[in-house]
Amino acid sequence: MQIETPFKAPVVDELSVRVVVDSHYEHFLPKTSHPDVRIEYVGRIPGRHMTTFAAEWGLSLHLSSVQAGARSQYLLDFGYTPEVLRRNFDLLDIDPGAINGLILSHGHRDHFGGLDGFILDHRNRMRPDLALYVGGETAFREKWLKEEGSEPVSWGAINQISLRAQNVATVCCHTPHALDGAFTSGHIQRQSFEEVTGGTLVEDDDHYSEAERRGVLVRDQHPDEHATCYIVKGRGLVVISSCGHAGIINSIRSAMAAANVDRVHAVLGGFHLGLAPQDYLQHSLRELEALNPDVIIPMHCTGAPFIEMMRERMPGKLVRSNVGSRFTFGV
Repeated sequence: MQIETPFKAPVVDELSVRVVVDSHYEHFLPKTSHPDVRIEYVGRIPGRHMTTFAAEWGLSLHLSSVQAGARSQYLLDFGYTPEVLRRNFDLLDIDPGAINGLILSHGHRDHFGGLDGFILDHRNRMRPDLALYVGGETAFREKWLKEEGSEPVSWGAINQISLRAQNVATVCCHTPHALDGAFTSGHIQRQSFEEVTGGTLVEDDDHYSEAERRGVLVRDQHPDEHATCYIVKGRGLVVISSCGHAGIINSIRSAMAAANVDRVHAVLGGFHLGLAPQDYLQHSLRELEALNPDVIIPMHCTGAPFIEMMRERMPGKLVRSNVGSRFTFGV
């Protein structure tokens, strides 16, 4: 009988998160410091004075960790368009050949839109056993958008044919999965007050036949969404929630349970609270305060109202993000 080995999260000495794509770029951010994270903002790009970063609705983060002297790198999500990802990736002078693997947080175009173009641009310089880590097979489903009073329109799906043609393996991480330094949370448990948010629709898999499935769209419950996480030695857990459709509190707690830790060092990424009502924001803030992370870096879809609440109630923990910024933990 095969005995299943309990999941053990890796521990790193240092973690750097570089913002490659996000929706905001400010050239004149002042230098700032925080006792628990090294903050590097990029204004003028050294040696590239006649150009600048581009921003768009989407997210892409370059993750670099050090463990026992060995460095591991991942690209988490790929923005909305290949043009913006290509531009910023080049300006940041990131070496595609040093990337250990690719991670997709969930199957929305503002997170996978640049994937195909990125691979076509750089595959010949990347490791031959390159893999894309997703939260489950449903990440590849076609997504649909529906505006009030209009017919649904397709938001597309990940090009699996192109992935196979470029010899990129796909690894579905239904349960917590250890990478080189990082780990994925596995399926995010929905055990808090939070509701699943996000307006996409998918085909209804619960019907009995192809004929019934065809044209029947239901609300997307994001079963494939997962968080990317690290444990930084002597500091605690870092949770990266690219969007948080399943709830930012659910995402953090699922990561804590997966790693069997109770110390949250940092939370960063999108919290998907831009359209949430005031009482929901207040509840989210109370829960986040109870988890008591040292550092909070909101990005992408977090929403200005929640960021302003954090600025009022948790000013010592809040750190501003910006395209090109690098945040280093464990130094």
